[in-house]
Amino acid sequence: MAADNNNARRGEPMDLPRVNYVHEWLTEWGGSEDVTRAMMAAVPAAALFATIDYLQASDREKFGGVPIRTSFLQKAPFIRSRFWNYLPVTPLAVETHDLRASPVIVSSSHAFAKGVLTTAEQLHVSYVHSPMRYAWDLHHEYLADYKLDRGAKGLLARHLFHRLRLWDRQTANNVDLFLANSRHVQRRIWRTYRRLSRVLYPPVATSRFTFEARKDDHYVTVSRLVSYKRIDLLLEAFRGLPQRKLVVIGGGPELARLQQMCPPNVTLLGRQPHEVVQQHLASAKAFLFAAQEDFGISPVEAQACGTPVIAYGVGGSAETVRDLRTQARPTGLLFDRQTPESLRAAVEAFDSAAIDPYACRAWAETFSEERFRGEFQACMAQAWEAWQRDPAAVEQAAGVGAGAPPANAA
Repeated sequence: MAADNNNARRGEPMDLPRVNYVHEWLTEWGGSEDVTRAMMAAVPAAALFATIDYLQASDREKFGGVPIRTSFLQKAPFIRSRFWNYLPVTPLAVETHDLRASPVIVSSSHAFAKGVLTTAEQLHVSYVHSPMRYAWDLHHEYLADYKLDRGAKGLLARHLFHRLRLWDRQTANNVDLFLANSRHVQRRIWRTYRRLSRVLYPPVATSRFTFEARKDDHYVTVSRLVSYKRIDLLLEAFRGLPQRKLVVIGGGPELARLQQMCPPNVTLLGRQPHEVVQQHLASAKAFLFAAQEDFGISPVEAQACGTPVIAYGVGGSAETVRDLRTQARPTGLLFDRQTPESLRAAVEAFDSAAIDPYACRAWAETFSEERFRGEFQACMAQAWEAWQRDPAAVEQAAGVGAGAPPANAA
């Protein structure tokens, strides 16, 4: 096993047995899919299991030709357009994945994937992007957003989510080792499952973003336009900052509402190709981020361009942005309340600050994919070696409670 650990450190394949991966569903390419791709590149897969697969062919190719196995939901009526209507049976779909032939299982979970059925002879490592947010800490917001917080439909929805919470907590017993994508998620795993976990920050493709030291006099944000991203907060803040310009890149269901409330000094560009995103990220005075995210990749991408970040200081941002008020070599400024007033004060304070764009790039590199692959390989080698010796020792051997510096550590 010493050889395995050395191989992991060198980025070479390890002598692990057959490894199968489990993902939630494959509908469009996003952050969790990219983490799964990076894990499969680090520790090769025999197959990838998902409840449904409707990825575009170009995205499916990113998994390197690994066979993808789906569940009975793949052929369910209207599944592509009405996937959320099948939420009550998704746990059952996950439990139909037949993984009996796999000594090692890795699940990539933000909802159901960790609930796969396992045996006492199988090692199950679960990389948790988040416990099921709409069933736990965003439950009331979700019901309100979809108008399910009252009436008969509301009672039915609350009953459904109550059953999902019971299932979610019970299936935590199927996992031998939890990996959390941030310290914020590590705390939520403990709150939800009462299980310790190891922090392994997700990979960020920093090499895709070009560094630029010279900055223009505008601010930028890149985001899906959904309610919890709080783009409305950015617009209201800049309504009170008429001399400053903000560019918003991204599409989503909130676009029409945001267009109606958009002040003249804010430009909504909608979805844009990578080249346009790169141009605006690299040239912006600062990147704005008002959401409470589990990790949040876009602020790290901005820093890879040498662009500092002004972010809400709760959640993953507290770990990915080095606050100029507390850190040597800062990369941005954190504000402490999700209000237009708090954000405006942060923008005004930032204007008088001096942040080195080279420090931003250097900090972003600590979240690179190369770093992720090496840490994941080493973690899997440690877990497998311990599993063969004593399954009860897997968490300790894999460094549970470790795997990341304290938030904003120097």
